[in-house]
Amino acid sequence: MHYVRLGRTGLKVSRLCLGTMNFGPSTSERDAHAIMDRAHELGLNFFDTANNYGWKIGEGVTEKIVGNWLALGGGRREKTVLATKVFSKMGEWPNEQKLSALHIRRACEESLRRLQTDHIDLYQMHHVDENAPWDELWQAFELLVQQGKVLYVGSSNFAAWQIAQGNEAAKRRNFLGLVTEQSIYHLNTRNIELEVLPACEAYGIGVIPWSPLGGGLLAGVLAKANKDGRRATEAIAKRIEKHRAQLEAWEGLCRELGEEPANAALAWLLSNQVVTAPIIGPRTIAQLDGAQRAMEITLSKDVLEKIDNIWPGPGGRAPYAYAW
Repeated sequence: MHYVRLGRTGLKVSRLCLGTMNFGPSTSERDAHAIMDRAHELGLNFFDTANNYGWKIGEGVTEKIVGNWLALGGGRREKTVLATKVFSKMGEWPNEQKLSALHIRRACEESLRRLQTDHIDLYQMHHVDENAPWDELWQAFELLVQQGKVLYVGSSNFAAWQIAQGNEAAKRRNFLGLVTEQSIYHLNTRNIELEVLPACEAYGIGVIPWSPLGGGLLAGVLAKANKDGRRATEAIAKRIEKHRAQLEAWEGLCRELGEEPANAALAWLLSNQVVTAPIIGPRTIAQLDGAQRAMEITLSKDVLEKIDNIWPGPGGRAPYAYAW
């Protein structure tokens, strides 16, 4: 397993992050525990969850599954860099969602209880709350850090200007501020290359891409359909038809490379020095095992250019992508 620093911190995390969103809805608790055990066997030490995963308001289904696994002992908690999130609706009352200091405090306590731990290594704001000023946010997170309940703070789905604004506000308070940003980022969605990636690089923020395979689109969807003969859902079928020419070129390139498309897509993300660890969300141990190959793939400059031709990004960082 390869390890890198989490942003500008001294913390070391694995180059792949185990996403747990499927635990509960798609993967049973028993199988989820087996996947997490296997992740440790492979050297993955970075696990990501959220208080709303499981999709039952207020229940924290996935956090409970992770917590029950941690409670089994055997060094599970000590070996794990544990990340969870706050923002989502956790009840019907007005302060049971978003990023007021009140909700942050209560949500943290509830996550700690479900996760059966005394601290969260990386506590992430799951989305922007434009009604919560930075002084309120940092006051709430500073208190959690002082109490030893949170070690690091991250953001998710933030714009570049919000990342800059937040870290400048933290600097004025002599607080570490944001150390990670979790954004959607994959070959078919490269918007963050304009401003979010440059902002993260400037502030020493580690990028944790979610949906690195584009919801399965980049994982060999054409080859799988031909092999299994299965009919895709209407939503997936529409996406396939929209991008069929690109998908044919992409899967053809992967065949030339002798690599699985999913692994090549992850390797493309890992080739970016600003990316800390793509979040993989395996439903099975076999999927987890297969993803390890991505860390061994080196994409040449020529191959990267071919990939850019198939999946063109915005043209680089702003303003050079659109101005003279």
